[in-house]
Amino acid sequence: MVLRYKDNGQIIEIVIHVLMSNKESFEAGIVYLILSKNPEEALKSLAEFFHVETPRLSVGMPKRHMKDAGCYVSIKKTIFVSNRDNLYNPFVILHEFYHHLRTHNAKHLGTEKYANRFAEKYIEAYKKTASSI
Repeated sequence: MVLRYKDNGQIIEIVIHVLMSNKESFEAGIVYLILSKNPEEALKSLAEFFHVETPRLSVGMPKRHMKDAGCYVSIKKTIFVSNRDNLYNPFVILHEFYHHLRTHNAKHLGTEKYANRFAEKYIEAYKKTASSI
């Protein structure tokens, strides 16, 4: 699998070649992009994969979510994170993307438990990849 993203105007290719399913490779690559300080590209790839609109990403929380690490606001189609560090936290980004994925007509259909599982699955794929290299 090859993931491409731009870094200072240059196209960077990341090749993930491990004995895993294509889906696990994709999941590992998404976590890698987030950890490599490229969450926008990770969200774009996720949105393409799931055939949904790419959510926006913003630092700073809405008032009623000030204590949270992140949140998804469906009306704005935006993932908010509490600080710059959380932009590069795969759990936060993936958890909130799950909420984006499960929102239809501004109604949220997912649960925190399933959002956690979604994020953990991607992180486990990344750990599996990292341990086999």
